[in-house]
Amino acid sequence: MAQSSYQSPSRSQYYHEFLRGATTVIPVMIGVIPFGLLLGAQAAQKGLSVGLLSMMTGLNFAGGSEFAAVALWSSPPDLITIVLVSMLVNSRHLVMGASLAPYLNHLPRRKALPALFFMCDENWALTMADATRRRAAGQDPAFSLSFYFGLAVTLWAVWLASTTVGALIGPTLGDISRWGFDMAFPAVFFVLLKGMWKGIRCAIPWLVSLLSASLAYHSLPGAAYVPIGAITGLIAIVLMGAKA
Repeated sequence: MAQSSYQSPSRSQYYHEFLRGATTVIPVMIGVIPFGLLLGAQAAQKGLSVGLLSMMTGLNFAGGSEFAAVALWSSPPDLITIVLVSMLVNSRHLVMGASLAPYLNHLPRRKALPALFFMCDENWALTMADATRRRAAGQDPAFSLSFYFGLAVTLWAVWLASTTVGALIGPTLGDISRWGFDMAFPAVFFVLLKGMWKGIRCAIPWLVSLLSASLAYHSLPGAAYVPIGAITGLIAIVLMGAKA
């Protein structure tokens, strides 16, 4: 990464961009809170301690893999299966990181690596949309690090707090999924996908992965739907690329 071209923004610019990021993420944050409460409650019902859950959600900022880990949790836990499924669910971060990397080239590693630590689906989508707008407006650099940290740190703190609160009050509430909290996660993703829509052709791998995973979920035991959904989506991408 080129370090010599990076110039730190002034303190007023940094706070302005940080606040812009923190306010931009508010609509997503509202959808994340019930999602975090649900994860915390489910983790408590599976026997995970509050401290263990907080450490997991704080160090592994990826809700999909955390739900997969909690769903697979048992006593004693099958750690190999949990780790492998979590890695597979999080493998999408390889593609997300690769797409974000060109926007980080001007940053020193001491700032780029923490940015990647806080990367999640929501932060990535909002940042890419903002970078696209800034580039179209002729702003250089297109990537605003302070904007990114404003939305990323805010969402991370809310996620950590909501999962912790869910774990604390979950045992007294019972199954809170009956209130529809589990719909918050897909609702947030549908909004993000709408912002990234580039036509039907680009959506075909998503559809293939969705249908394959859904079929596997209802017909195969365990977490087989996770690798099936990922692999079929990748196969669709390869086949579409070969025909292009």
